[in-house]
Amino acid sequence: MRGFSAAPTEGTLVKHTLLATIFAAAVALPAYAADYTIMAPAAPGGGWDQTARSLQTVMQKEGISGNVQVQNVPGAGGTIGLAQFTGQNSGNPNALIVGGYVMVGAILTNKSPVTLKDVTPIARLTGEYEAIVVPTASDIKTMADLVAKLKQDPGSVSWGGGSAGGTDHIAVGLIAKAAGVDPTKINYVAFSGGGEALAAILGGQVTAGISGYGEFESQVKAGQLRLLAVSSDKRIEGVDAPTLKESGLDVAVENWRMVAAAPGLSAEQTAAITADFDKLSKSAGWQEILKTKGWANTYLAGDAFKAQLDKDVSATETILKEIGLVQ
Repeated sequence: MRGFSAAPTEGTLVKHTLLATIFAAAVALPAYAADYTIMAPAAPGGGWDQTARSLQTVMQKEGISGNVQVQNVPGAGGTIGLAQFTGQNSGNPNALIVGGYVMVGAILTNKSPVTLKDVTPIARLTGEYEAIVVPTASDIKTMADLVAKLKQDPGSVSWGGGSAGGTDHIAVGLIAKAAGVDPTKINYVAFSGGGEALAAILGGQVTAGISGYGEFESQVKAGQLRLLAVSSDKRIEGVDAPTLKESGLDVAVENWRMVAAAPGLSAEQTAAITADFDKLSKSAGWQEILKTKGWANTYLAGDAFKAQLDKDVSATETILKEIGLVQ
């Protein structure tokens, strides 16, 4: 009879119940964690590499991403990696690159056709102050000793640090300027990775080394390097060294590191990546990394970070012109 509906059989009820259970379980599952590949545009051992691998560890441990790979592409202060990243990953929401203050300077000094306007800024992650070191066998005992040598003959003092135009180079230029020495006369030796720079410093191939404190910490504690000064405004807790200002040099420099995504992303894709990093910044695993590495938590995301990045690029260009690195 048309319109007649038979009562459900026991088998039909079982099927419906099973389907409902499966559907409920599927709804309860956590959202799919994106698999990321993070480019560290430098050789292994340096700050960007450490940042990328720290992100890899925490994102996997905290379940933010199912799998994270790190790719090293060194050269020219990160601009080689930046060009490769933007050229190969347009529209790819799973591709990330770490960078920072060093890259801002390298883009300007290398006159890179690819800039940070060609990526999607996600967040500033950390801040770190510069440290000036010498081998423990050096006759230079204090920052005053190093400055005296610099004043006597700027070219005789070689400084080993990161890429040309980066934070290390800028800091040396500012130190020279504060000491009354022509910044264009400094003898700066640029290395593409922290491991290479450290080997040169320990081997006495340069007079002094300059980089983020975290890159020298283990050698300082082991007695292989002597820490002369740090570039913070105030003394760093747990670090036995005067500031440059205490040493008579009116200089304060803070390096910062960031993460960016590929160009050509939708607003929804950008928001999803930013949400992952918001989660990371608040995680216990990331807080432990910051403590262990001695990195300051300077987390800033979204439009606020983009605005700050524009200001930093402008300020860096002014500094580089003052010390003769950019015309």
